[in-house]
Amino acid sequence: MNPQTSTTDAFARVILNTISAWTARIETVGMHHLAEAGPGCVIAVHHASPLDAPALARLLPQDALFAIDWRDAKQPWARPFINAARCHPVQTPDGMAPRALARKAARGQTIVLFCGGALSSDERASAYKLAAFIALRAGATVLHARVERSGGLRPTTRVAFAPAKRLSPPTRLRGRARTQAGAAEVYDMVSDLAFASADLNRTLFAAFARASQSTPRGRAFVEDSLTGPLGAGKARIGAALLGRKIMAFTEEGERVGLMLPNAIGAAVVFFALQAAGRVPAMLNFSAGSANVLAACRAAQLRVVLTSRAFIEKGKLEALVEAMAPHVRLVYLEDVRATISPLDKLRAILEAGKPLATRAPDDPAVILFTSGSEGAPKGVALSHRNLLANVAQIHARADLTCDDIVFNALPVFHSFGLTAGLLLPTLSGMKCFLYPSPLHYQQIPELVHATQATVMFGTDTFLNGYARAAKDHQFASVRYLVAGAEAVKEGTRKMYRERFGVRILEGYGVTEAAPVICSNTPIINRDGSVGRLVADVEARLDPVPGIDEAGRLFVRGPNVMLGYYRADAPGVLEPPKDGWHDTGDIVAIDEEGFLSIRGRAKRFAKIAGEMVSLAAVESMCADLWEDEPLAVMAAPDPRKGERLVLLTSRSGATREDVMSHLRRRGATELMIPSELVVLPEFPMLASGKTDLVALDRIVRERASAA
Repeated sequence: MNPQTSTTDAFARVILNTISAWTARIETVGMHHLAEAGPGCVIAVHHASPLDAPALARLLPQDALFAIDWRDAKQPWARPFINAARCHPVQTPDGMAPRALARKAARGQTIVLFCGGALSSDERASAYKLAAFIALRAGATVLHARVERSGGLRPTTRVAFAPAKRLSPPTRLRGRARTQAGAAEVYDMVSDLAFASADLNRTLFAAFARASQSTPRGRAFVEDSLTGPLGAGKARIGAALLGRKIMAFTEEGERVGLMLPNAIGAAVVFFALQAAGRVPAMLNFSAGSANVLAACRAAQLRVVLTSRAFIEKGKLEALVEAMAPHVRLVYLEDVRATISPLDKLRAILEAGKPLATRAPDDPAVILFTSGSEGAPKGVALSHRNLLANVAQIHARADLTCDDIVFNALPVFHSFGLTAGLLLPTLSGMKCFLYPSPLHYQQIPELVHATQATVMFGTDTFLNGYARAAKDHQFASVRYLVAGAEAVKEGTRKMYRERFGVRILEGYGVTEAAPVICSNTPIINRDGSVGRLVADVEARLDPVPGIDEAGRLFVRGPNVMLGYYRADAPGVLEPPKDGWHDTGDIVAIDEEGFLSIRGRAKRFAKIAGEMVSLAAVESMCADLWEDEPLAVMAAPDPRKGERLVLLTSRSGATREDVMSHLRRRGATELMIPSELVVLPEFPMLASGKTDLVALDRIVRERASAA
């Protein structure tokens, strides 16, 4: 051995140990899991700082080997520290390092891999695959450790270990497919521990106060196209100011209607209601007066907050006239007119403090189902439900405080509220709110102008943006998540080829706050809606006539407190044993990916056979990519039911549909017996097809025949 090299390595080891001891006090959680893992385990570490490695080394066996990127290992200054910290370069050009690490693990040596920190999604994916490769090849267990650091002169390093696991990908898989399935299991371990570390035992307002207080001074907390940016401090003061005013004409725990567009005002009033201990009921002003009144009745609303300017710009005078006899409409302009200098001073003193006491399991918000299949129901979600879903999203996605979320989805929709507003504002990200997802020309320009990195939409909206956008306008976007309806292959291809952006499809329901599963940049499969988020259980109940799929029930910390129905106003109806019936027919494969086959109500029984309306729609999706269509069931005296295709495509013919479906391999039962061309296709504000309106059209035509 070269004496000089040995001396240098020893000196480097002293430096590392000194830095570790001085800069970090270590707290541990789950150390017994490390002991249970035994020799030769693979430890996948999610870390926050390069200084975490020497701190972690103090907890691990003396022979633990740290695997680092070969490019770092080539740096001249790094060699003594690499030797001192027992590091081993991986992903070398000859490709032999992973096999060498697997041999070491097989001989009982602990292998440590880093899969977090500043790594990109591609680098994290490689780390998960490497962990799976080593563990599967060596027959070793995998253990996940999460390292977090607190601030201060001498920060505390908190190291949490999850239970060790032996990977078990489907036995039919071989080679890369088996490694990929194993990588998905490692990814689940990482995200499950991230979720388990989240603080759910608090209220939305407490989470808002903490996030806003940690936002750097001068950075926008929330922004819209009219008001401009609003800082975190002003957001806290505004919530305290309006919260006090709202308390004067409402009662603690009262459900209060909120009817405002996507803008700063809606965000501030929402958190003002949280501060005051009131429960915002998010009214869908685009649903029509009958549905809005049904929602008010179901939740027993006495007061609705809105704005005169919004009513005027939105041309909602008829809706207000219909509501006036049933609820008290309070205009924010009138509330602001009563604010005095003393009120402002008091708000400064109370900013960030709750004005009423609420518990994590109390109702935090009432959302309403879309009404696409009947009268809207009120969905009561607790503080814990919403915080759990935000944490579940975070656990699956590598989002940071530097991300900028662009949200044009309405906040009365669960996707728009949780993912579009709460996720950024409770996580320290900047949130840009836009009032309408239908402005196809303006939205791509604003996404580019704001340099947004995260964006949400439905297939209908994303298709419209892509057709209006210039090629460079989505260059900043790294997360593009689609939900509410199936993504067409044409939409997916357009974003991939024109903008270099992959659409990540997910699935959720209002009753689950809403996200149940999603694809991610690391683990994804086109045509599926991804895999379940952390701590959600799924159950498939059999459906007669449908093979290889079942009716999906879900249970988890994000599942609602219960329903409020218009025919039983104010009576909370909890889900039985915590299980929510989604009403969707779903298949789940061996690797946990979910595929939506359709709504249980959206199957037609034709000559004794079950035919999925969604499947026929999917096969027709690329027939007229720029026009919406839907397939509905109509009564048939001979076959029981028959299919009717409705579209707004001018000049469409049934012969076009027949020849297209036959080319796609459709059975005769899947070919619609009638085609109806509509002058205007009915859509909901969420981007979903208005199935109630279409069903009414189909049944009226059947009655008139």
